[in-house]
Amino acid sequence: MDFSFVFPCLNEEESLGFCVKELRKSLEDSNCKYEIILADNGSTDNSVEIAEELGCRVVNIRNKGYGAALKGGIETANGEYVIFADCDGSYPLKDTLKLYQKTFSEEADLGIASRLNGKIEHGAMPVLHKYLGTPVLTFLINILFGGNLSDCNSGFRCVKKSTFKTWNIRANGMEFASEMLIKSLKSYSKIVEVPSGLRKDIRKRPPHLSTWRDGMRHLLFILSEKPKIMEVPGFALIILTSIFQIVALLSGPSKIMETNVFDYHTHALLLMAGIIGAQLYLLSCFIYLAGVDSPLQITRKILEMDEAFLFFLLTSVMTASFLAVLFIVFVWASRNFGNLSVINPFLVMLHFISISGFLSIGLLGIHIFKKAMK
Repeated sequence: MDFSFVFPCLNEEESLGFCVKELRKSLEDSNCKYEIILADNGSTDNSVEIAEELGCRVVNIRNKGYGAALKGGIETANGEYVIFADCDGSYPLKDTLKLYQKTFSEEADLGIASRLNGKIEHGAMPVLHKYLGTPVLTFLINILFGGNLSDCNSGFRCVKKSTFKTWNIRANGMEFASEMLIKSLKSYSKIVEVPSGLRKDIRKRPPHLSTWRDGMRHLLFILSEKPKIMEVPGFALIILTSIFQIVALLSGPSKIMETNVFDYHTHALLLMAGIIGAQLYLLSCFIYLAGVDSPLQITRKILEMDEAFLFFLLTSVMTASFLAVLFIVFVWASRNFGNLSVINPFLVMLHFISISGFLSIGLLGIHIFKKAMK
């Protein structure tokens, strides 16, 4: 068998028949041996009956979600290559043979029918998806993982089954599409594209896709596969803001080109930036616990920190915080609890205590999480 075609399905009786017939018609003059699989995700309408009447092999997938349905369908496929597309009538299935032939002839692991490189019917793709969502996510995947893609969200693809198994796709939802691309790019698999397009969904009911929810799922997965984009800027912010705090304290308020700098406003902004940096850095540390990529050497040592050192670190930060409060109270009391003018040194002190506290409590959470994972 040359390839298997998988339709993920959840109550698609309105459009399923149209898609199966269009697919068969597009392949009737080819010499390809193929099968059509309906990966049914719990339909309660007549989708299963329609598929069986049209000669499809129905596979029932218990795990819910777009990705779960496709993974289940691909697992049961008999073809060396597996092509899949939504059965809502929006994808031009006449391009199936073209997609398969290019993927096969170029010995690629993944072929993508690009909607953005083809003709998109008026009203077929929401403006937000066409000019913001898909281009931004595609750009992020390309820049972070070394891709050269035009359409990361196309659901019309051809994959080599043996290679797909090595990617170990985890996602069960719509982020399955992003995970497939990222895993293929990280494993240096060969990817090809063919121009295709998009038509209006022929169903009357709303699509399963939720713009903001599923868009956020894609974004979260992309970030989870590249923790360095948070680790390096986060660590840099911690170091740089700490250095500038000391410089600002030593130099005192200054004026540069009619602009007041190194006053309490500068200290406050540096404090805010430092805290954001600490949060970004800790977030990358938590992602590294999942075994994604290799952290910086200093991050590796922090993640492998001895519990005894962690205890003394937490104790030291708590002690420093307590002494800082005592110092402020002492200075205030020495002035009969009147006005204080120690805002600049206090903000610098608060900067180092806050960042140390954030990092220490974050490290405590990381070590607790590590214990829970065992």
